[in-house]
Formats: sequence, C-alpha cells, structure tokens
Amino acid sequence: MFKKIIILYLGLIFFIFNTNSNSLENKIVIKIENQIITSLDINNEFKYLVALNPSIKNLSNKEIIKLSKKSIIKEKIKKIEIEKNFNNPKIPEKLLEQILQRVYLKIGLSSLDDFKEYLINNDIDFENVKKKLEIESLWNELILFKFSSKVKINEKELKERIENNNKFLKSYLLSEIFFEVSNLKELDNKFQEISKAINDKGFDFAALKYSVSQTSNIGGKLDWINVNSLNKNIRSAINNLEINDFTKPIQVPGGFLILQINNIKNTKIEIDFDKEFKKLEIYEKNNQLNQYSKIYFNRVKKDLEISEL
Repeated sequence: MFKKIIILYLGLIFFIFNTNSNSLENKIVIKIENQIITSLDINNEFKYLVALNPSIKNLSNKEIIKLSKKSIIKEKIKKIEIEKNFNNPKIPEKLLEQILQRVYLKIGLSSLDDFKEYLINNDIDFENVKKKLEIESLWNELILFKFSSKVKINEKELKERIENNNKFLKSYLLSEIFFEVSNLKELDNKFQEISKAINDKGFDFAALKYSVSQTSNIGGKLDWINVNSLNKNIRSAINNLEINDFTKPIQVPGGFLILQINNIKNTKIEIDFDKEFKKLEIYEKNNQLNQYSKIYFNRVKKDLEISEL
C-alpha cells in the first residue's frame, strides 16, 4: 500500500517539570483545532528530545521549553492533516521496523533491544516512540501522494555527475538547518543570529531552534551523502570547508540552507553506473519531496487556529 521512498525525519521533545514525573500536574496548555497538548505531553517530549540529542542537556529549561513546544505543535499539525486525508491511517510493521533501525543507529545503538533498554533507562515509553515515528511516516506518505507527480528529474545532469566522477568518491556526513525569511533584507541578520547560536551552543541546538526541516528534532543530522548526490551550488559551498565548518546560507527552493560538515571520507570505488544513477535519482526525488513538504506544512499551519492557554 505504501511506497518505500522513505524521507525519514523525526519528531521529539520537552522539559522535566519535576524529578518525579508522577507528581506533575497534568493540564491542557495548547489547543490546535481538535487536538490538545498537555503539560504531561510536554514533559514526555522533553525526555525523548534529550535522549536523542544528549548535547542539549546543558541548555536552560526556558530554551528547552521553547524547542519542545515548537516540536510538539509541529507533530500535532501533521496529525490533524493526516487524519483529514487518511481513514484509519497505519503503516506496515516492516516499514516501521526499518525506521526504528535508522533512529537507533543514529544514536550509536546496534539493536532494537538496546534501543528499548535505552528508552526504559530514560523513562520513555516505546509505544509512544512508535506513534511519533508513524506520524512522520504517514506525513511523508501524504506528501508523496500529493506531490510525486510534480517531481522532475534531470537525467542528463545526473548522468554527467556520474561520468565526471573518478576512482575515489568523496562523501560527507552533514547536518542541516533549513530556514525561511520574509524578505532578503532579513537574511544577513538571520544568519548572524543562527551563526551565534551555532558558535555558542552548537549546531544541534541551532537546528532545534531555527530549522523548519523535519530533521530539526534530531539536531539537523543527515546520513552520509556522496558528492554526486549534491547539486552544483551545494558542492561549491562545501568544497573548501573542513570538518566542523558550516556554510553561509545556500538558497534552495522555499528558503535557505546552512550545512555543517561533521565528517569526510574518500572511498575507492568501481562505479556501477546503473546502480549509482538509481541512488542519485532516489536522492533527488526525496530532496524535491522534502521541499514540497516544508511548503505544504507552512500552508496547513497557517490555516489552523493555535491557542496557548
């Protein structure tokens, strides 16, 4: 039923109001249409957010609260739109297992059992994690359904990228911050603000605070991406950077992108042209769908009534 182009981006979150979560007073704090967000929801979200982004433990509670509200609001908005478009939405268990694997591998765990134990140690409910990942997957399925016909692939350009490659393939482990500005006059100030956050508190924090990409909740972390998968503007922007450097804003459809290089590797390869082309084609499709996802989410959010109580 579901196509297996996976654009995996998570939702996470929030603040520990009390060392004993059982003593937390549970009350409604935010309403979005027919969805509510309670103080207990926010508390659970914080524990999840910290578990997948340990580097944010040193932030103030006030900063984490803001990040948490932003993230859980995003999740609820997606849930509302999913329910408008799907009857009894559900993803296949096998697909969910693949998504879970990508999550726990990103935080350095090697098995699902290790991940479950890790969640227990951090007082996080595994079933709640599965629900969160299911929402993200269903959202991606919705975007695929609505916008797959609009995806355009320049096969000639992709083939040229492969043909121009040599025997060594450079790959980057990247993190991203995708942001928007209402006009170009704001761009410099916004970049200075984000740069200060990166330098003061790390790229993970800046992604959580400023990025509107689905990767924001995991600190903007991306998988290894080989240089052939990157368009000319991005390749040019990162070409002379070293590990831990980040780019100036790169204009992309719908906004601007800041990339940080977390690691670089060069791999000796024998190119399988058809296999490499297929990989680039999938990457480019997912990249375009991700842009449509950001635009569609903003449109949906604009039409909803969000009230903090």
